[in-house]
Amino acid sequence: MEQMSRTERAALCNSALEAGQDAPTLCTGWTVKDLVIHLLIRERDPIGATAIVVPQLEKLASRSERRLGEQDFATLVERVRNGPPLWSPMAIPKVDQLLNSLEYFVHHEDIRRASPGWEPRELTDRERRILFKGAAVAGKRFVKPVGVPVQIRWTDGERERDAVLSAGDDPVVVTGEPAELTMFLFGRHQHTGLKFEGPQDRVEALQAGDLGL
Repeated sequence: MEQMSRTERAALCNSALEAGQDAPTLCTGWTVKDLVIHLLIRERDPIGATAIVVPQLEKLASRSERRLGEQDFATLVERVRNGPPLWSPMAIPKVDQLLNSLEYFVHHEDIRRASPGWEPRELTDRERRILFKGAAVAGKRFVKPVGVPVQIRWTDGERERDAVLSAGDDPVVVTGEPAELTMFLFGRHQHTGLKFEGPQDRVEALQAGDLGL
């Protein structure tokens, strides 16, 4: 069975070509081409990738962005489709699955959900489990600055799944599909069907929080 990181990579590339390089995304200020360039730097440019998370190195990332920005869009998309180079740790299947399943899902949705009339996709049970598990791990870091107890919940039809993101009494409990929980925790406002329960002031603090990366 093919890894979700790989199926989402292929799907993102297809959606990118369909949308076109100048189409908007949910990433503020980024076109589809900007997003594709971000993915290439992250996987193929160690210095540029470091600069993504270290503000002091921003000029190095900008240099890489300008260089790639001069290249043909379709060629850049195919480089993303082909995956990371062999020297990259992300070329190791387990690392790829761990680091890229949510990354490519969210960025694929960044393209899809920037278009009017978007609808949630039908995901397999396996994909939903991968997203919920990933959201339970990544979400701990994302909700920490908000400073309120948070729990996520998903009922998959067979059993109720819960994950504590931030411990404490009277938590905010966010219930919904793993895809929508993931988008919310990654700071995207284009989500649907989530239910928020808990003290109203804490619910409002979480909803207004600066989540994601």
